[in-house]
Amino acid sequence: MYQLLKPILFLFQPEKAHHLTIVLARIGFAIPIVGWLLKKYYTVKDKSLERNLFGLKFENPVGLAAGFDKDGKYFRLMSNLGFGFIELGTVTPKPQIGNPQPRLFRLKGDEAIINRMGFNNEGVGALVERLKKGKPKNLIVGGNIGKNKVTPNENATDDYTYAFEQLFPYVDYFVVNVSSPNTPNLRDLQEKEPLTKLLSLLQELNQQKTKPKPILLKIAPDLTDTQLDDIIDIVAATKIDGVIATNTTISRSGLKESDASIKAIGNGGLSGQPLTNRATEVIRYLYEKSGKTLTIIGVGGIASAKDAQEKLDAGAALVQIYSGLIYEGPALVRRINKALIR
Repeated sequence: MYQLLKPILFLFQPEKAHHLTIVLARIGFAIPIVGWLLKKYYTVKDKSLERNLFGLKFENPVGLAAGFDKDGKYFRLMSNLGFGFIELGTVTPKPQIGNPQPRLFRLKGDEAIINRMGFNNEGVGALVERLKKGKPKNLIVGGNIGKNKVTPNENATDDYTYAFEQLFPYVDYFVVNVSSPNTPNLRDLQEKEPLTKLLSLLQELNQQKTKPKPILLKIAPDLTDTQLDDIIDIVAATKIDGVIATNTTISRSGLKESDASIKAIGNGGLSGQPLTNRATEVIRYLYEKSGKTLTIIGVGGIASAKDAQEKLDAGAALVQIYSGLIYEGPALVRRINKALIR
């Protein structure tokens, strides 16, 4: 059904198409019999799909990546589409409008997306209020946290710790996002010294809780091998629970889109199929160099069951999708889970 709607949706600007898709989904699921049939179609249940990680039970290993639902407005709706877990955010302490529009662009020939959203969100308080209403049974929900654009890097720990404390009672795991290319100087926090300081502080707060929660780090695909080695050392030193590999890339190599078109779009993080191989390379490198001890959630360019399997084979324990959802539709989750059973 999505493939029939896709040509119409692609007539709209990407952000408008995103909201239109949500409206159509809400209408569909609001009709009891239609909603029941859709949920039954998309949801795949099998014991072989279950994963137990970080003390959490995932119904299946396919998750929705951060960015789709920054403010917790849609995760109950999206839970009907067969996801094993959904990551909310990136959320910041204070609301911010993000970068000026247009800030989201399709590269149709590459089945890719360029975005420079800039952590647009309503602030952690708004997300908390929505999460207080509860979440669907058995759905694992993650909270992806970042810093406000106006917060200087030397004060970044204040933003991350504030968001962590506010969200702690309401999410199942945390993701520390220091790898978005769309907040000025944010990626500087991936350097060994500031990153170790940040993660150590979050872990200190975490361990003071009666029941600590998993903390993961989301990294960029543009890191060098030396920087990836540092990531392995930092994870070991701070004893966080794992890594999400990877965020979007600033690279534009190998694209089918014309140079003129890319130049006209401007800055932003690239996601989708051009990222497939690099994300898998990063997963494999981290997994092998850590002695196969690092827990990794693989994301980047997953548009088929084959793409998902390659990331799992490379060392990922779970996978996430977002751009693939835009080009392939929600049935992608079902296809991946069906293939993993086989």
